[in-house]
Amino acid sequence: MSGVWVFKNGVVRLVENPGADSLDGSRQGSNTRRKVLVHTPSNEVITSYAVLERKLSSLGWERYYDDPDLLQFHIRSTVHLISLPKDFNKFKSMHMYDIVVKNRNMFEVRDM
Repeated sequence: MSGVWVFKNGVVRLVENPGADSLDGSRQGSNTRRKVLVHTPSNEVITSYAVLERKLSSLGWERYYDDPDLLQFHIRSTVHLISLPKDFNKFKSMHMYDIVVKNRNMFEVRDM
């Protein structure tokens, strides 16, 4: 994982390809590689939140309904919380890596 760490509006995030992502997160350039989240046991690409929610539920994650602007999942016995934008089109690689870190050997991020 390489790139540049950017601090903006009190949030630190990794910009993987600084020439392709602007600071506001919008894509620039036509030759950027898209990242996808893959459920490794089934080798299935996560194409929607419905698919992701089924995979996370099978791993013991429960959905929080507190914030109408976010999809949030937690596991009761831990402090882990996964927060995702409500719109799947705004699901970025930083969200994917958060899922990978909290679910070792179950998901991975790949270049499309």
